[in-house]
Amino acid sequence: MMEQAKSQSIVAAWISLISNVLLTILKVVVGLLFKSPVLIADGVHNAGDVIASAAALGSMRISSRPPDEDHPYGHGKAEVIGASVVATILLLAALYVGYHSVVALFEPIPAAHIIAWVAAAVSLIWKLLLYLYTIRIGRLANSKGLIATAQDHLADVYASGAAVIGIGLGLFGDWAGLPILGYADPVAGIIVAVLVLKLAADMARESIDILMEKAIGTEELAALENIVRGVGEVKRIDRIRAREHGQYIIIDLRVGVDAQMTIQQGHDVIRKIKKAILALHPNVSEVMIHLNPWYPGAPEADKNEAAVSIGGSGGTDLPE
Repeated sequence: MMEQAKSQSIVAAWISLISNVLLTILKVVVGLLFKSPVLIADGVHNAGDVIASAAALGSMRISSRPPDEDHPYGHGKAEVIGASVVATILLLAALYVGYHSVVALFEPIPAAHIIAWVAAAVSLIWKLLLYLYTIRIGRLANSKGLIATAQDHLADVYASGAAVIGIGLGLFGDWAGLPILGYADPVAGIIVAVLVLKLAADMARESIDILMEKAIGTEELAALENIVRGVGEVKRIDRIRAREHGQYIIIDLRVGVDAQMTIQQGHDVIRKIKKAILALHPNVSEVMIHLNPWYPGAPEADKNEAAVSIGGSGGTDLPE
């Protein structure tokens, strides 16, 4: 299932790259021919999307490589780096669109043209379909690179939607004798810049969190702890930690088991815990488990208790 999702994510990344190349040509050519500031700005944004899509595709191909001697935990963070590149390009695009839209407010209003509106409408529909397609596959494969590409498509939906509205109001203004509505085009560009800027900031924050190995959410951690508590031989959970490593999760676990167990029995418990976790969480790639001795009379884990601790609990926590 996961391998199939990864293959689908690579195909989706290629479709995104080719689409961005075609849309860049369409927007820039039409925008220059009919002097639409918001369409030109959107086209330049799309040119940045070509670089972003290529970066995301490259990072996804790297992240799919198996672990090696130099990268024993795999190459999953390559996608996070790719997502960071996409976020940076979105940030620069937002600043570019905002600047040129503000400048356009102080220049003569160009006449709106129906062909520019059609180009913006085609881009809007195309990008909306691409967003729905890539975000579905990206979430299915837990691909940070493809999810970043999907967010990039969403930024284009905002931009193209604003272009449709801005150019449409300009056309209506020409028809109704209200030339002031021609300023709707650059005003729409400013609104797009703000929306894209926020999207870029959110993407950058998520990428930084993963690169800094921020722990997964408390709800996910609680679900993992409940799985471990469900293993009968586990007497106590001394520590459970989990972090994202690109498209998969790495777990560090210390549990207390009966001190009279043999090494073989302890080994079997470790395999049982890993099997229980992987059965419900296929996106977990590594579960590192350390066994601590538990003695009769010491506190036991409450099998019905929700996870309440992340860093540790009472009981002996022996060094590795």
